[in-house]
Amino acid sequence: MRELRQGTAEESRPAAVDPPTAERLAETFRVLGDASRVRIISTLRAGEQCVGDIARAVGMTQSAVSHHLRVLRDLRLVRSRREGRRIYYTLDDDHVLFLFAQGLDHVLHA
Repeated sequence: MRELRQGTAEESRPAAVDPPTAERLAETFRVLGDASRVRIISTLRAGEQCVGDIARAVGMTQSAVSHHLRVLRDLRLVRSRREGRRIYYTLDDDHVLFLFAQGLDHVLHA
């Protein structure tokens, strides 16, 4: 009788991410662990906005919003463009929107 070979645990387990990637991912989650930044990202789901519009939407000062946007921009979660004296911000790509939507779906799941 033939013996069915089962894969070893090591063969069926995905490989761990390398240390630099793990550190970058952990930093992303640390940054997203701030409720003010989550609210800013939620506001940017509607599309590109200037700092003043974001500040009004989240009930924060422009200075505080600018600080949070700088942190989000450094991790490539948002990007900016200048138009005259104004700077407009938007989510960097669909991955950020997906990550936000998945987290929101998780916390709203009953």
